Amino acid sequence: MDLGLDGNAALVSASSSGLGKASAATLAAEGANVVVNGRDEERLDAAVAEIRETATGEVVGVQGDLTDPDDVTALVERTVEEFGGLDHLVTSAGGPPSGPFLDTTDEDWYETYDLLVMSVVRLVREAAPHLQDGGGTIVNVTSGTVKEAIDGLVLSNSVRMAVVGLEKTLSEELAPNVRANTVLPGTHETPRIEELVEQGVERGDYPDYETGLEEWSAGNPAERIGQPEEFGDVVAFLCSERSSYVNGAAVPVDGGDHASNL
Repeated sequence: MDLGLDGNAALVSASSSGLGKASAATLAAEGANVVVNGRDEERLDAAVAEIRETATGEVVGVQGDLTDPDDVTALVERTVEEFGGLDHLVTSAGGPPSGPFLDTTDEDWYETYDLLVMSVVRLVREAAPHLQDGGGTIVNVTSGTVKEAIDGLVLSNSVRMAVVGLEKTLSEELAPNVRANTVLPGTHETPRIEELVEQGVERGDYPDYETGLEEWSAGNPAERIGQPEEFGDVVAFLCSERSSYVNGAAVPVDGGDHASNL
């Protein structure tokens, strides 16, 4: 299926690794010109080089911290300078620390809100005028925790809900020129999951890596965890005109893992 993204300009935040990187890679492979973002310069350069291997559009790396308002402004400005505009904004950010409620501090809450919510607020605020120019899309990457709370992830369970509320509001306020949707990933074989499984093998929790993956997929109707590129495909579809009547949706990409009816 041709997604019609050739020559479009896309910005994907926190895309030097994991699902953000997978999203940037699919957009670039579909012909979009993509800005890849990350804090660590070495990892960012490596991600850009890898994405360029399959890209048919241009790929540019822009270093920046999503909790720094000046960096966010510069990130959007650089995208517009590089590509002459901005058609698609994909917001992604790292996960907050785990732990139970009684172990979290005020600082934990404020830092998590700044990372997960204010980064999106600032990115959308800066990007909106450009997205509205020719009609564009916003795709917010959150987590399956907004559908079903996970033990030990009180910060993610609570704070990510704000992004869904923001996305739904944007889908009305910025319509019809701009569509806004949220994607809710389940477990995918990202570097973070690989690290956790490998640590489990070292501790003796699993006899080998493949058994560890099987444990992580236990109970999933798909009987496996997802591949990052599968997630990237969904993000690219939501950016494309092929999804032109999808707006204000929260789309799970989890193999059916979560039990919520909605």
